Amino acid sequence: MPIRDLTRLWTILRRLTPLVLSFIRDRRRWLWFGAPLQRSPAFHERRAHAIVHQVATLGPTFVKLAQIFASRADLIPEPYLHALGTLTDRVPPVPWPTLRAALADAWQADPDTIVTALDPEPMAAGSLGQVHRARYEGRDVVVKVLRPGVEAIVDRDVRLSRKIVNAVYARWTHVHVLGFRVVLDEFDRHVREEMDFEREAMQCLRMRERFADEPRLRIPTVETALTRRTVLVLEFLEGTRIDRLDEQLARGVVRAETLTETLIETYARMMLRDGVFHADPHPGNLLVDRRGRLVLLDFGMVIDVPVATRKALLDTILSAIRRDAEGTVRGMYALGMVAPGTPPDTMRALVATLLDIAYSDTATIERARVVADRVLQELFNWPIILPGELVYFARTAALIEGVGARYDRHFNSIRVASPIMLRLRKELLAALLGDSGKREPLVTWAATLGALAGTAYTMVQRWWPGERPKEAAQVN
Repeated sequence: MPIRDLTRLWTILRRLTPLVLSFIRDRRRWLWFGAPLQRSPAFHERRAHAIVHQVATLGPTFVKLAQIFASRADLIPEPYLHALGTLTDRVPPVPWPTLRAALADAWQADPDTIVTALDPEPMAAGSLGQVHRARYEGRDVVVKVLRPGVEAIVDRDVRLSRKIVNAVYARWTHVHVLGFRVVLDEFDRHVREEMDFEREAMQCLRMRERFADEPRLRIPTVETALTRRTVLVLEFLEGTRIDRLDEQLARGVVRAETLTETLIETYARMMLRDGVFHADPHPGNLLVDRRGRLVLLDFGMVIDVPVATRKALLDTILSAIRRDAEGTVRGMYALGMVAPGTPPDTMRALVATLLDIAYSDTATIERARVVADRVLQELFNWPIILPGELVYFARTAALIEGVGARYDRHFNSIRVASPIMLRLRKELLAALLGDSGKREPLVTWAATLGALAGTAYTMVQRWWPGERPKEAAQVN
């Protein structure tokens, strides 16, 4: 191993090993023996902040990985999940002279001769790129520049991280270590695509074409004449971050229900209809403009979803909507979501629990908190793995759940998604099955009727003034 790699490996281990040992001591006081240490909530909070600090000091690769892990409740428990989420868009900016030199090298010209009013203060400093305002031919634009040297840094850090995780998994074949390997492999496949801004421009144009008839969604135009592999120039679209909409909601500019429905429809069409998926949906990439339209930014991480995965995912979603635990379990196995060697009975018990949680009455904040805690506890302790594209689908689901819960204390994602998925069902089936989707089999109609019945039942359960079903009363 080169000396430079050894030095970096030592830096990674020096910063992360004390934290790993701290987690081991949660189970064995003296690492190899002894009773578990009692940890207070305050201790977990302090350790979560320490992890965030160490990850930030390790640089862009680890910050980007942390953004993915921040949506993985199956691998990361609270309060660590929330703490990792704070790393989004909080990367120190590259000094302007360094970035300006990189821009001049890409354009082979003085940047001030290409664009005007180029602002040296960044609008955003991400883990891979940095964004600045400018004007081009009388239009407001944003100029995104790849961080100089970041490609070599990411390549080295991914290589070393894989060596560390593989060494751990060889000695401890735990489902969570396997989950870390899956995330790392998927990150490695897509992060190089994300650092190619010409590819991002193509994906942005592709997405604009697919959603050209959607008036609730805005996607920026691309200034193709100025775009290079390390520079991307886009139309400037103004809006408010999706997690900072309290004022707009109070003024009636946007409604929480409309916003979550638009999110669900948009991402369902991407994932299931088109198979072209915006895979980096953190709040900094989703804005709402003055007319209440959703603004979608940053197409660096756009992935293609195979038809087989889309079909299996749609079947699983429809099974969950109609509260079919057996069908949901079959779908999870088909999607590769189950850890090797897990008995089907174990998965049936997990799915039954999750569906019970999803359809339970959550009429109070306290009850909703209990339900949320129970979901996170189940996901962390049960043998679920999110392979391939589902890693990013989980990020989207987490975002929608977070937005819905922030603006509506009664939010229940399955109840909101059920009528939307039923409305989109024919469109999605036509895309997945082609001409055969025009003549839908009897089982599809049965599934639809079951879903409608399940949705109607939960609505009656929630609003009927009579006695609540026993299973809802047991969630406490």
